[in-house]
Amino acid sequence: MPVALACPIVLTAAERERLKKMAYGHKTQHRLRCRAQIVLHAARGRSNARIAHETGLHLDTVRAWRGRFAHGGLSALADRKRSGRPARFTPVQIAGTKALACQLPAETGVPLSRWSCPELAAELTSRGITDTISASTVRRWLREDVLKPWQYRSWIFITDPDFRPKAERVLDLYARTWEGEPLGANEYVISADEKTSIQARCRCHPTLAPGQARSMRVNHTYGRGGAVAYLAAYDVHRAQVFGRTEPTTGIDPFMALVTQVMNQEPYASAKRVFWIVDNGSSHRGQRAVDRLTAAFPNAVMVHTPVHASWLNQVEIFFSVVQRKVVTPNDFTDLSEVADRLRSFEDRYNATAQPFQWKFTTSDLDDLLARLDRHTADRHEESSVALAA
Repeated sequence: MPVALACPIVLTAAERERLKKMAYGHKTQHRLRCRAQIVLHAARGRSNARIAHETGLHLDTVRAWRGRFAHGGLSALADRKRSGRPARFTPVQIAGTKALACQLPAETGVPLSRWSCPELAAELTSRGITDTISASTVRRWLREDVLKPWQYRSWIFITDPDFRPKAERVLDLYARTWEGEPLGANEYVISADEKTSIQARCRCHPTLAPGQARSMRVNHTYGRGGAVAYLAAYDVHRAQVFGRTEPTTGIDPFMALVTQVMNQEPYASAKRVFWIVDNGSSHRGQRAVDRLTAAFPNAVMVHTPVHASWLNQVEIFFSVVQRKVVTPNDFTDLSEVADRLRSFEDRYNATAQPFQWKFTTSDLDDLLARLDRHTADRHEESSVALAA
């Protein structure tokens, strides 16, 4: 019987370059590297038997990939689509799983606060929605729709009837505007607040520095050395921080911070200094406004809305302090806490830049509109439930 001739292979310059990268690339998958080598050998006019001998592959393998390239080109070297194992679960079962994950466990009579993938898998089996199913399968289904029922976020309704005008005043000050007029060069904006209960935790064994393949180690057991309050005033546009530590918070410690700032330049001779504060007990209400104005006539107190401390930029600085100074907490006594905070202020002020505040009054209007829609939907759902 006549012997079938091997398929002739003729490569273009681009195909040859591509095949060389596949055949000798460090990140190329092994199966693709072998297929590329087969084609390159074939393009040199070598027989299938010789290619099989030089590459260590079976003769049938060489014949198959040489023929596929001859008829389909480079794209034929990729794996063909395979049907794979038949699906074990139906689309209805998958949809039922996602629907269950989107319900609170208490609504279904399950004594859990939130779902986990193992709990969902067990509930699916007990309800007869599926047969035995693994938690990893449930997790893969939920990942398709970015569902994470084991996570949660807290939220609060707006209770301040003057939320928008109060928030707008704060945002305008960040944009260097007050009552529609731009601020002058000798007008400043200060964001102030207190960070309460910074503890001095003296670890019972020394903290170990990080080493090769080892993170820093902090002993879990500690002795309590008391706690202090850290009061800070942050100049929004100059990115300068003025802080002090006090045994506790209150009106007197806050006014001491105000005095510390207002007795130095450029604030002492400024036309106006706006103090943005939240509604904490140290500076709440009209009495706090009158107290500040009586002590410093060029100071103007501006309150954020109730439950809106996130509008106060000094909270961002406090988050920096928490990450870079306080955590992990390892101080021998309260004096070391105070010294560390003062030293960090100097270090921060030497290189700080103003925060890139991007939340504007337009964003505020969008937020309030979304909250209004959400509130309306919830009221509608409640009315329907009561009518039923």
